[in-house]
Amino acid sequence: MSVVERRIREFERIGAHSHIRGLGVRDGRPLPVADGLVGQIEARKAAWIVVQMIKSGKMAGRAVLLVGPPGTGKTALAVAIARELGEDTPFVALSASEVYSAEMKKTEVLMQAMRKAIGVRIHEFRRVYEGVVKKLEARFDRHPYNPWQQVPVEGKLTLRTRDEERTFSIDGSLVMELLSKGVSEGDVVWIDEETGRVYKVGRSKEAATSYDLTSVRLVETPSGPILKEKEFVHTVTLHDLDVMHSRAGSIFSLLFGGREEREIPPEVRQRVDETVKQWVDEGRAELIPGVLFIDDVHMLDIECFSFLSRAMESELAPIIILATNRGFTKIRGTDMVSPHGLPLDLLDRLLIIRTRPYTREEIREILRIRAEEEGVKLSEEALEELTRIGSERSLRYAVQLLTPANILAKQRGSGVIGPEDVKAACELFISVNDSAEYLRKHEEAFLK
Repeated sequence: MSVVERRIREFERIGAHSHIRGLGVRDGRPLPVADGLVGQIEARKAAWIVVQMIKSGKMAGRAVLLVGPPGTGKTALAVAIARELGEDTPFVALSASEVYSAEMKKTEVLMQAMRKAIGVRIHEFRRVYEGVVKKLEARFDRHPYNPWQQVPVEGKLTLRTRDEERTFSIDGSLVMELLSKGVSEGDVVWIDEETGRVYKVGRSKEAATSYDLTSVRLVETPSGPILKEKEFVHTVTLHDLDVMHSRAGSIFSLLFGGREEREIPPEVRQRVDETVKQWVDEGRAELIPGVLFIDDVHMLDIECFSFLSRAMESELAPIIILATNRGFTKIRGTDMVSPHGLPLDLLDRLLIIRTRPYTREEIREILRIRAEEEGVKLSEEALEELTRIGSERSLRYAVQLLTPANILAKQRGSGVIGPEDVKAACELFISVNDSAEYLRKHEEAFLK
């Protein structure tokens, strides 16, 4: 398959962790290589236990801290936990440095991130008219303010299912709605009884015309009565509801579609929480606790840590996963030195999972998986060279060399990366160690 054909068939965006499918645990035992994860047996087993605690509702008031050297799979573990919780589980990734780069208070940035990580699945039952449009007639008249323009004023609509057929007299607004949606005879439609909104489902297979090329979706003719009750499911986040309620009643939002301030007032969030709890009690909605992943958490200051400690204990809180690669360091905003740069009272509330450096064989397997994910072909010699680079320098550096080496291989007319392509990429893109050595060698030439 050519590159052009692949682009036509699908949109591809290869991310650093797009190959992660889950934790790779079967019957409570982590497999050496599974679901895109390699090694880290202890960390994956601990993460699997965390997933079981989340599913059984035993994670209230707690959070998880992933600690380990750079490039040991902390972010991959957080993504894997979210994958294990389900496809529609919200996953929000936030770098601690983003808290200071926004035009909002630090606590507001954290609060919005937490609300984005909590989903609400709303079940709504609506009475709708469903059927195939057998006949649509419209009567037009002059526009009341523009005599040169004709507008629909009334019409007749005949709908049928396999079991029933009815004809309705409809007003001009519903005729306009049907025409604006491009509804014609033979289309299957839903019409909301309360609002009159029209949803065009597709073209009935019985009325379909044979075309070589068409964008019309073919559907079966509905059965049963025309007027029926249907369930609609909408999934939103608490932050979406916050924004919607904060815009309500604002003249500014009516004119320009936005709101006056970027921060959402606490009373709005309180009103949303009360509404969501009422929906849940009535069985109209269900909460989907997601995952909020904060990387480089040591960059947060004492104010943010105090906010997180309090937020973890709230009723509507996501699963908070923190990650850091720091040892003993100062807590930002204080002179106190603490493990991982976090206050001790917060550390006491965290389930700490450690990650270890990868072995040479694990690095080889990770490189093989990444090459397959990015559609890159490696010779055994090139894979061995990349494994050596990953062991001596860093895994991240070895992974980053895959694409440049692939381009160099194509330049010399080969579809497979060879060891010479890897070495050439190493000369063009140096590692951190090489950069540090270059600085020491030419220190006098650099500005201080």
